[in-house]
Amino acid sequence: MKLGLLSIIFLFAGLAAHAQDPVQDSISNDSIAFNMQLQEIVLSNVKDTLSDETKKQLLLLRRRVIKVYPYAKIAAERLVMLNKTMALLKTDKEKKKYSKIVEKYLEEEFEDQLKKLSRKEGQILAKLVFRQTGSSIFDLIKEHKSGWKAFWYNRIAKAFNIDIKIGYNPAVIAEDFLIEGFLLKAFDEKRLVRQEPAFKIDYAALKKAWKEKNKKKES
Repeated sequence: MKLGLLSIIFLFAGLAAHAQDPVQDSISNDSIAFNMQLQEIVLSNVKDTLSDETKKQLLLLRRRVIKVYPYAKIAAERLVMLNKTMALLKTDKEKKKYSKIVEKYLEEEFEDQLKKLSRKEGQILAKLVFRQTGSSIFDLIKEHKSGWKAFWYNRIAKAFNIDIKIGYNPAVIAEDFLIEGFLLKAFDEKRLVRQEPAFKIDYAALKKAWKEKNKKKES
């Protein structure tokens, strides 16, 4: 994945300073404790026993996933299209000029929307960018701009509790497994348009593996 995502990456890195969603994020003040519970409930068949607060957190996570997924999907689509165009350009000067035109266009298209995302929504977006492109935002900045810019964007993001080095691993991270489940359900319900991830995700196998983990933990 190459150039086209840069504008979205930069906007994302910059949105931390603008991200405001006190109502939604106040619900996640206990997110550390909640994340510790995720592995316990990720395959729970006793949903009725979940606390109202836990149910609220799960619904909020689902809503955030549905909200930010389209941005990651659009980014991946733009990358495919832009990479094809870039491959046709012969000189670095032409590519640089085209790069600026594209970045300006994407800024105008997405800037206002991205600035409205909360910090947690921004973090989920970072995970989904990895799902759809196969690279973290940090690595994309490092590859297509410089390690120095990636370093500074990473520091800025950290100041606002956003990890731009984050990946997406539903086989290991309970929240990522939940996100994947929410996505697949939304695809089936036609709430989101399906786009295959940049790498293979066997959800059925993951579900079985998580179930085995839970069985071992209970025994």
